[in-house]
Amino acid sequence: MVGSSHEAQHRIFQKDTELMLRNFQRLFHVPFPEARDIAVLNADLTEIEPIERRVDTLLRVDTDDGSYLLVLEAQGKKDEAKRSSWPYYLSYLHAKYRCEPVLIVMTQSKSTADWAARRITLGVPGRPSLIVQPFVLGPENVPVVSDEKEAARDVSLAVFSAITHGRGRGAAAILKPLASVLETVEPESAAMFAQLVEAGLVDPQAKEIWRDLMAPVNYFFRHSVAEKVREEGREEGREEGREEGRAESARAMVLRMLRWRDIEVPESVRERVLACTDLEQLNVWAERAMHVSDAESLFQGDKG
Repeated sequence: MVGSSHEAQHRIFQKDTELMLRNFQRLFHVPFPEARDIAVLNADLTEIEPIERRVDTLLRVDTDDGSYLLVLEAQGKKDEAKRSSWPYYLSYLHAKYRCEPVLIVMTQSKSTADWAARRITLGVPGRPSLIVQPFVLGPENVPVVSDEKEAARDVSLAVFSAITHGRGRGAAAILKPLASVLETVEPESAAMFAQLVEAGLVDPQAKEIWRDLMAPVNYFFRHSVAEKVREEGREEGREEGREEGRAESARAMVLRMLRWRDIEVPESVRERVLACTDLEQLNVWAERAMHVSDAESLFQGDKG
């Protein structure tokens, strides 16, 4: 094992490793050795010089045929400056870890996906010194996973679906089932899945939806994304207790979901939501908030 402090911080995906690699094989149509272990590595590629170079997510995959570094980059739009940094990332990581680096670009745009998939060649035409061929996950080769049962069957595919299809107000329909499934996943793996989605979402509105969805989840209290939420003032009441904090986050999520969909919220509806302390009921309302045509419809079917 490699011993640098910048290397494997903790193990993840113990139960999902095989499934995640199978999705790479399926989505990219290339063979990939069966993994024995996956670990998260420090994504900071900064050198002594005052130039910060940071990838979005860096994973080490150990297989019987050797070790690989999965470099996951979220790309919101075409950026030639970012594209020119990819060969550096791969060369630096290969020199540092002595593992084969694999660049995987994630995007929600077909045109950006086509752009990112272009081969990068450095050197003499016809005899390049360096060739970089990114793998690209985009809306064309990743299916939409918006059903909770389907997300539970393949959590890693649901994560890739969220990253490549989660955009604008419609993101909630994809992110909500995934958030629900993560509550049933082993906490350490769930935290890493949540971090991967957080890093991969490039749409600001989708990021906000994801952070609010994550607020009631147990592992979220120890996760770095929660710190961002608290810093932005979205975690008031956390000190009053875990249950009250979860209920407060759920109440805010119901109202925000309606706001994202441009649905007017009468004061009577707002007061009823804010007065509710039943987390299960709040989750029901949050589910309805993604589909109702008016705020009062949140309460249709409720007893009393």
